[in-house]
Amino acid sequence: MPLILSEKHDTIGILTLNNPEKRNALNHDLLNELIESMKDYAEKKCRVLVLRAPAGSKTWSAGHDVRELPHPGRDPLPWSDPLMVIIRQIQDIPLPVIAMVEGAVWGGACDLAFSCDMLVGCPTASFTMTPAKIGVPYNASGILHFMNLMPVNTVKEMFFTAAPLGAEQAYRLGILNDLVPVEELEAFTLAKAERIAQNSPLSIAAIKEQIRLLAAAHPLSPRTFEYIQGLRRKVYDSQDYREGIQSFYEKRKPAFTGE
Repeated sequence: MPLILSEKHDTIGILTLNNPEKRNALNHDLLNELIESMKDYAEKKCRVLVLRAPAGSKTWSAGHDVRELPHPGRDPLPWSDPLMVIIRQIQDIPLPVIAMVEGAVWGGACDLAFSCDMLVGCPTASFTMTPAKIGVPYNASGILHFMNLMPVNTVKEMFFTAAPLGAEQAYRLGILNDLVPVEELEAFTLAKAERIAQNSPLSIAAIKEQIRLLAAAHPLSPRTFEYIQGLRRKVYDSQDYREGIQSFYEKRKPAFTGE
């Protein structure tokens, strides 16, 4: 069974996450299929891409598959991780990508959705950032995606509390471009995509790339970069990281000690 369903409506490509048994968890197989599907649509000269879950989904995606996180002592989110690859691909692809969000979005799937150019959601949409629940040190580029999208205090609240951010609040914060009834979600999203597709693809590609470069214009000194890496290394070498992963497998609440 394909983990990504692909369809094309004229110049609009639609990619559907299709692993409902695992709540569309972002395992390597699903992400690699998504990477290849996105390449394929770029080559087919699509003008807009829509990323979605199947209609009626309670979970848009459960986020990074915890079972594929590395053992302690290795960076859980390296440059080569498929989740990092697809996020960069979405940012770099020279056409707009719209996330059509129905249901809960968890962990790394928030980063995936927030990396899209626009988000359209319905009242069932929610966003929960969960790395602190399992002791994972999120990476600097991912945190910067959040900081570019919402106020810093909201970013802190999402990461520190791991509490869901509901659709209404996400809309007020500008995370969701549009909040529409669930029964109108697909038609509304496709209408937006069609309106974009009528405009100049060259102009849109140039503007998207300029926005990407300007949003990432936060220079870090080599010393600061190494300091950040050291902070993260302390976490993924820790007993708390071991405890977080173990508690997930044992389906119990973790007992973190700060060591």
